Amino acid sequence: MSLFAMGFLLVILQPCAGQFPRACANTESLLRKECCPPWAGDGSPCGELSGRGSCQDILLSQAPLGPQYPFSGVDDREDWPSVFYNRTCQCKGNFMGFNCGECKFGFSGVRCTERRMRRRRNIFQLTRSEKNKFLAYLNLAKSTPSRDYVIATGTYAQMSNGYNPMFQNINVYDLFVWVHYYASRDTLLGGSKVWRDVDFAHEAPGFLPWHRVFLLLWEREIQKITGDEHFTIPYWDWRDAKSCVVCTDEYMGGRHPTNPNLLSPASFFSSWQVICTRSEEYNSRQALCNAASEGPILRNPGNNDKSRTPRLPSSAEVEFCLSLTQYESGSMDKMANYSFRNTLEGFADPHTAISNTSQSGMHNALHIYMNGSMSEVQGSANDPIFVLHHAFVDSIFERWLRRHRPLREVYPAANAPIGHNRESYMVPFIPLYRNGDYFISSRELGYDYEYLEEQALGSFQDFFVPYLEQARQIWAWLVGAAVIGGIITALLTGITLACKKKRSGTSAEIQPLLIESEDYNNMSYQSNL
Repeated sequence: MSLFAMGFLLVILQPCAGQFPRACANTESLLRKECCPPWAGDGSPCGELSGRGSCQDILLSQAPLGPQYPFSGVDDREDWPSVFYNRTCQCKGNFMGFNCGECKFGFSGVRCTERRMRRRRNIFQLTRSEKNKFLAYLNLAKSTPSRDYVIATGTYAQMSNGYNPMFQNINVYDLFVWVHYYASRDTLLGGSKVWRDVDFAHEAPGFLPWHRVFLLLWEREIQKITGDEHFTIPYWDWRDAKSCVVCTDEYMGGRHPTNPNLLSPASFFSSWQVICTRSEEYNSRQALCNAASEGPILRNPGNNDKSRTPRLPSSAEVEFCLSLTQYESGSMDKMANYSFRNTLEGFADPHTAISNTSQSGMHNALHIYMNGSMSEVQGSANDPIFVLHHAFVDSIFERWLRRHRPLREVYPAANAPIGHNRESYMVPFIPLYRNGDYFISSRELGYDYEYLEEQALGSFQDFFVPYLEQARQIWAWLVGAAVIGGIITALLTGITLACKKKRSGTSAEIQPLLIESEDYNNMSYQSNL
């Protein structure tokens, strides 16, 4: 095998990003507080010998936080990931990954120099074989152990500050369920006390960038375990939907014939077991979710509390949301008014943008409407509809970015709830991702949405069609005018030549000065016609 081919395979087979890298989940790494694994391509930490990156101290944001979280030094997620590691791989150029063995989103190739653009499509636009392949990939992820990542089953203190590592294997799909749980869990304060007003992935500015990275990493992990580098997450466009149209056995699982809270036995999702859904139990034991099975997926769409969520979001509500010019405002949490983020997340009224926590709109509405596993924040990713839903929410975020074209500085630099400032690292990802770095167009990250491409084409056509139609209507007049103009031009040319011939005998000394030098300097290429 050629060196080029070997290098290519090494890049393709490199791990993706997730939670705790297996290579760093040991006593030595925890005591040294260093997570700089070697890259298989050259055997050096972070691929330093190949110029991919190097092991560096983590630079934490010093920007002030909002008042929502009044503690310090009680939660492992504070100043992520410094409780566990204060040195990680800092990758150069387009390299990425916990050992710099991958390419940044949107790049590929042995040296990560090739741009790549993928397209996320409406799940109902997939062919039957494409749809079945997607469902098969989901099932594969649920049954395939993660090769590169493990989850923490105890806090750093419970690990005796690194002397007693507490980590556990997990399958690929549940890895991301656990990641979502860990980012949104309550803070354990000791005894039976917890702090609930904390969330590193919701109710604040980072909600949209965090879920964007979550989906990109989930997508990449599916690409890795299937070998399908072209795979993208499909989306469900739920605007104006009267019911859960993906809740059929052909797609994401229909309703059980005798128990409306369960999935149809004809869907293989009915055999899936959920994890991380018993938050009160974990809180009472002051423990973390250990990914133990906790029963089947629950879903009873439409039989939710209608006073909170009367229906699924409408097209008009999406358009109103997109019209909001401020990404964030005020307290930058679920009480924010006129905030695009808070309105899209669903804590503000989708008609007025005024905060209303008694209602659940937009993104939240879909979760509540599902009336089951998806309706509880920490365990909501157990239901595979989660990824379809958040892909569409991400597309709305993308529409807002393209319409308003905000600078990175529009994302709040300070005073946001803990974990949500611009330079804060997203919990609990290793390698590290800053919130502000994903406040950019999806096209810069190597993906687009099918319906947004169509809209762009439509906008281009809409711009030119009126002018083309006018030209068609006056085409005959334009041709006639051109013919007449040609005749007039020929006559004027003839007259001019005749005049020149007549004046050719006049002495140069007595010819009039047609343009004085000072007038010449003031002339412009403009016509008075």
